[in-house]
Amino acid sequence: MEKMKVAMYYNNNDVRIEEMPVPEISDKELLVRVEASGICGSDVMEWYRVKKAPLVLGHEISGVIVKTGKNVKTFKTGDRVFVTHHVPCNECEYCKRGQHTLCRTLHSTRFYPGGFSQYLRVPEINVKIGTFKLPDEISFDEGTFIEPLACVIRGFRIAGFKPHRVFLIIGSGIAGLLNIKMAKTLDAEKIFATDINKFRLDFAKKTGADVAIHAKENINNVIREYNNGELPDYVILCTGAPTAVTQALNSVAPGGTILFFAPTEPGVEIPFPLFDLWNKQISMFSTYAGAPDDIKEAIKLLKSKKIKVTDMITHKLPMDKTPEGFKLVAEAKKSIKVIIEPNK
Repeated sequence: MEKMKVAMYYNNNDVRIEEMPVPEISDKELLVRVEASGICGSDVMEWYRVKKAPLVLGHEISGVIVKTGKNVKTFKTGDRVFVTHHVPCNECEYCKRGQHTLCRTLHSTRFYPGGFSQYLRVPEINVKIGTFKLPDEISFDEGTFIEPLACVIRGFRIAGFKPHRVFLIIGSGIAGLLNIKMAKTLDAEKIFATDINKFRLDFAKKTGADVAIHAKENINNVIREYNNGELPDYVILCTGAPTAVTQALNSVAPGGTILFFAPTEPGVEIPFPLFDLWNKQISMFSTYAGAPDDIKEAIKLLKSKKIKVTDMITHKLPMDKTPEGFKLVAEAKKSIKVIIEPNK
């Protein structure tokens, strides 16, 4: 039986390179050789991942089909593809209402064994709903941004963000930077970004933020200084730090919108200034994941280069250095996008 390498996750500081059999596929499935796999911030959420360990993580992948089931007609060997791990049923009430990421099927589906492996088995439902041909204009590296960009696209749509408004992005990791780039496509009047890390603040400026603010500063005072005394119309929370949540609640302008893009850990309670939010008539939205239409839009934006992402890649590592990659992302000091190349 042919073997392949995988990066088995036990915790953020214990990722082991192990061997598993190359998956067998059924007549309705695909076998994909993984060319690039991004390490997502959610991959290093230890409180969430450790309880399911050991497992092979990785969901931001691009690759090449190396084997097709005999009943698969829409794809062929050699096709370059992006495959999403979570797919909706498109039949339940949530899906019919356009709330695909609340679909129970979406929360239960995944490919096998995970993106940090040399090969993936793509189940039938993922072949039908979650596999997309990668245009020639999108490299394998750029393909690892499709899933996180789809999440951002969905958030913007759910929150109803309009062009020519003022944005505050709290947290300038990969999610925050993609939100900055998305705000740029709406011709944002001004974009403010915050973080506790100078490396990331510098990246926020390079990515398109007009003003990058250290989180220890008086953020509202800085914003007012550069925004004619006004607070931002839209606030996007891209970190789960409780102090950042409080900042989001306090920083939005009257009539504005807060998008909770990132969660706190379970059980964390945040004081809720209900009167102020009521009095200011604030709208609040939360978002999770991306659905097939969001993925199609992400591919379109990347293909057209309306959103460019290669400037965010700080590290590309072979499979054997995946443990180093996890530490880089978990420490969040000198990295933005870390890509693993499982077959190198």
